[in-house]
Amino acid sequence: MAKNLKTNTAQTDIKNTTTSKEHSNLEIFESAEALHDRLSKTEQFAKNNQKLLIGAGVGILVIVAAFLLYQWNISSQNAEAQKELFPAQFYFEKDSVKKALKGDNSNTTIGLEAIADDYSGTKAGKLSQFYIGVAKLKEGKFDDAIAALEEVNPNDYLLQARVYSLIGDAYMEKNDLNNAVSFYKKASDYYPNEFFTPTYMSKLALAQELNKDINGAIETYKRIIADFEQSSEKANAQKKVAFLEQKVGKK
Repeated sequence: MAKNLKTNTAQTDIKNTTTSKEHSNLEIFESAEALHDRLSKTEQFAKNNQKLLIGAGVGILVIVAAFLLYQWNISSQNAEAQKELFPAQFYFEKDSVKKALKGDNSNTTIGLEAIADDYSGTKAGKLSQFYIGVAKLKEGKFDDAIAALEEVNPNDYLLQARVYSLIGDAYMEKNDLNNAVSFYKKASDYYPNEFFTPTYMSKLALAQELNKDINGAIETYKRIIADFEQSSEKANAQKKVAFLEQKVGKK
């Protein structure tokens, strides 16, 4: 009986201790006096650290204000750049490359080169840089095209793959087959899709073939056949595989 009494007493003590802890934890929410005490301590901390808190608050406001101003400025600049870009694109599409790059006498546009320089942080500025690279490629200025395209950072996976492919085109024109293969591989491997990747892979296979890497070309053509069955490039890839395998077999 005494043993049971001791056990019950111990359990009661544990329960009381637990209840006391729980009560202490909940006291701040249930007791107006405890809440007032906590608020007083907080108020005192604020008074003692007033300069620190004000400095931190001002710092946060400055950062937020700077960010919002930057966003507004970029948006405003992009709108201005778009106005300049539209007529430059028109000239580009009409093969008036000089006017597209340099602008026109009627001040319709300042031209792609000026847009890329003056609005480099905007989407329109980045797109202008892309057009500059393509324009230089059209003009046969392959080193200039490569330099311009390597500065493009579009943040768009379709356009980035296109940039790699165009750099590959420029190296092909220079008969630099090693670099052409390298950039066509980048274009082919960058976020593959059924619309553009088969074309990049066909260019890659051709560059490999011209670079005497026949087995590499065969493997690339086979990837087109296996991975892009609905592609218009598939039929040509099948023909090339048959031709190249026969060519290798004759050696």
